[in-house]
Amino acid sequence: REKQYRAQQGFGDRHGGVTGAHTYFYADEAKCDQHMETFLRCIDASSGSSEDGFSAIKLTALARPQFLVRFSEVLVKWRRFFHQMAAEQGQAGQAVLDTKLEVEKLQEALANLGVASKAESQQWFTGENMSTSGTVDLLDWNSLFDSRTKLSRPLLIPSSMTGQLEPLLSRFGEEEELQMERVLQRLDVLAKRAMEKGVRLMVDAEQSYFQPAISRLTVETQRRFNRGQPVIYNTYQCYLKEAFNNVTGDMELSRREGWHFGTKLVCGAYMEQERERAAQMGYEDPINPTYEKTNEMYHRCLDYVLEEITRSRKASVMVASHNEDTVKFTLRRMMELGIHPSDKKVCFGQLLGMCDQITFPLGQAGFPVYKYVPYGPVNEVLPYLSRRAQENRGFMQRANRERDLLWKEVKRRLLAGNLFS
Repeated sequence: REKQYRAQQGFGDRHGGVTGAHTYFYADEAKCDQHMETFLRCIDASSGSSEDGFSAIKLTALARPQFLVRFSEVLVKWRRFFHQMAAEQGQAGQAVLDTKLEVEKLQEALANLGVASKAESQQWFTGENMSTSGTVDLLDWNSLFDSRTKLSRPLLIPSSMTGQLEPLLSRFGEEEELQMERVLQRLDVLAKRAMEKGVRLMVDAEQSYFQPAISRLTVETQRRFNRGQPVIYNTYQCYLKEAFNNVTGDMELSRREGWHFGTKLVCGAYMEQERERAAQMGYEDPINPTYEKTNEMYHRCLDYVLEEITRSRKASVMVASHNEDTVKFTLRRMMELGIHPSDKKVCFGQLLGMCDQITFPLGQAGFPVYKYVPYGPVNEVLPYLSRRAQENRGFMQRANRERDLLWKEVKRRLLAGNLFS
């Protein structure tokens, strides 16, 4: 699986197979700063046009993509090591949050592997953020990574290829440390401006081989800025097989640490490129096998967030979907769970100029609903707008229906003598 998080020359041009999202290319740090200034202007524009506005950003515009790939590789290796230890304790295949390693057995395994002596690992499992139950779950494990990376001694883990111990951070040098610092600084500037202007900041999801790093950096920003209210929203792509694990893991972290869980749920925009890359590089396709499975995943993730809203009121979700069935599902579950539109915990989003037959009735019924406005040069924005046709097989049927509804409304107004009212 680690092949997924390695640079591959054939996919250096990330435009390939991607018409559904804008793609940024790294030139230098000055260009990243220019992108940040553009995002700041977008935040200002959102603030001036509506209350409780949103602005979307992409981390590949703010950091070197190679850094995001390498950081993702580190995070995935660390998670893979956790699941290796879980398998040795007979817990292979369990849900992420149900997998709990017994500390004593884990210490013995680490000592046998030569990763750490019992005396060393004893210090790992006594931190203030660790569980007192005598077990370690994935969130505890990730907090170990946070602390261990600050130590001078390199953290060694077994290689998935050879079984030999290798430094976890072997491909993470001074340049990557600088990249980490710079991208977090840029996120900090954007988040502060968003708070100042009363705008919520959505961090878009991107290709799966960037996503572990993007999500981790977003969560770090949420930890700082979502204490009082949800300012930063993380995006989860429901066409990914790991979507539910990603949502539940991050939400559990927000519960433990007491910050607001802000999320945007989308289907995903990189399906063709993801599948082509997986086939060429020889790793498992990360995408759900069918359109129906993606819808099931979307509804499963959404239901989990809606139930959290009723429990704690410290979660918020944007249902970014053009799927009428998904919108109907959301409205039904909101009614069943007692979530009122005026609570402003659930909002909806569609692209400007698309699916107005969904957007306008939602707005008229009092639901918070937003139009996502792409901006930029025409030759870059038009391919973005073709996403509906390429990524959603029901697009043309819905477009025909929307056309029929528009003609019906025109005829009604003509007969009533108020065409322009």
